[in-house]
Amino acid sequence: MTQQRFPHPTVGALIFEPEGKMLLVKSHKWRGKYVVPGGHIEVGERMTETLLREVKEETGLDVYDPQFICFQEFIFDDAFWKKRHFIFFDFACKTDSSQVTLNDEAESYLWATLEEALRLPIDSYTETAIRELMRQTAG
Repeated sequence: MTQQRFPHPTVGALIFEPEGKMLLVKSHKWRGKYVVPGGHIEVGERMTETLLREVKEETGLDVYDPQFICFQEFIFDDAFWKKRHFIFFDFACKTDSSQVTLNDEAESYLWATLEEALRLPIDSYTETAIRELMRQTAG
């Protein structure tokens, strides 16, 4: 394993389809738990550009109206299959389609309400982003 020299900034996408359900993908990289699509920010790329690119690569979906939710620190947590230090920037966004085409980073997917998602085997970082979005949109 190459020694990581700096944290990796990444984006995560809580994607909502027209009926208000959110996309979750099951990933071997996250020990079989459900997570949200996302990935590494490339040098010279804005976070929202990364969000659009990563979502398209991982799901085939086009998304729009990204809204920042929160950032999270991930420091050598066993939740991921490799020892890594990430900084997550989570966004909520919309799509007009529910037709998902997964790449090789996920094994399956499902659409769920936020409340349903919290009852599924999701990773703790996905749970934190969902709960923060719920807090922001309450009331």
